[in-house]
Amino acid sequence: MRLKKIEIGKITTSNNLFLAPLAGYTNAVFRNMCIRLGAGVTFTEMVNAKGLCFNSEGTKELLQTAEGNAINACQLFGGEAEYIQRAACSEHLAPFGLIDINMGCPVPKIFKNGEGSALMANIPLAQSIVKAAKTSGKSVSVKFRTGLDGEHIITRDFALAMEDAGADMITVHGRTRDKMYSGEVDYKEIAAAKAAVKIPVIANGGVFCKADADKLMDETGADGVMVARGAMYNPFVFAEITGTQVADKKAVVKNQLDETFKEYDERFATVYMRKMIAFYIKGQPNAAAVRVKLMGADNKREIEKILNSLSF
Repeated sequence: MRLKKIEIGKITTSNNLFLAPLAGYTNAVFRNMCIRLGAGVTFTEMVNAKGLCFNSEGTKELLQTAEGNAINACQLFGGEAEYIQRAACSEHLAPFGLIDINMGCPVPKIFKNGEGSALMANIPLAQSIVKAAKTSGKSVSVKFRTGLDGEHIITRDFALAMEDAGADMITVHGRTRDKMYSGEVDYKEIAAAKAAVKIPVIANGGVFCKADADKLMDETGADGVMVARGAMYNPFVFAEITGTQVADKKAVVKNQLDETFKEYDERFATVYMRKMIAFYIKGQPNAAAVRVKLMGADNKREIEKILNSLSF
């Protein structure tokens, strides 16, 4: 893919390769690592706007900023414009220049609550939420899917509606809500959104290597690419795509381990790094046996011992 800067309202990115917000994964330490590997913009895990308004400690913890980020970007979710506005204008989001509104999450709990991808079924409400976020004076983007199912594809119309409401950028995940995270990515629908609007369009879905990113850009004409699950399995995909040199991959993961234990309590850090390293070794010889050892590791020292035995 051709790397370039993108203007999102008042801000300009360093490049057009983004890390998606991933609940339970994209904490500040992980985002720092991806920035160093070449990601141009990274987003917080999705943050509950209502929880933020009611000072939920668990919600506020998600707002730790990544040190290397030129642009701090937060993703909010919620189904009520009032709470989106209050959250966007709050002191909690003062460090963030870009607010992304989640209108694509397919998880049943979120959907049944009228949030995430459920907003695609109510365009007037979705527009009111974007307008509410814009009162913060920050740049606002929207992440959504091609529709709820194959019978209700609304990519182009929804893209236009978000632009009309004031969105400065959109990200289109090229699958319908019922497909969750599997199935083919619909390049034509992302291309339709790109052809319909004047604001930047980021393509999302199915990027696990440089060839995937190249194809997604070529097939859709999008302004940039967002990597999601591919980064969980291989954060070095950012280096591969951007041409960033990585002398020692194990050292990068070791640094992630150290920073995670520095920033978070031991129990969280232990569980988190066990699952992350388990992702990183997918496809390697004896990966299954290593995962068993990882799941039995109870502290940093034990995880580090396993990490030192691996090759990347």
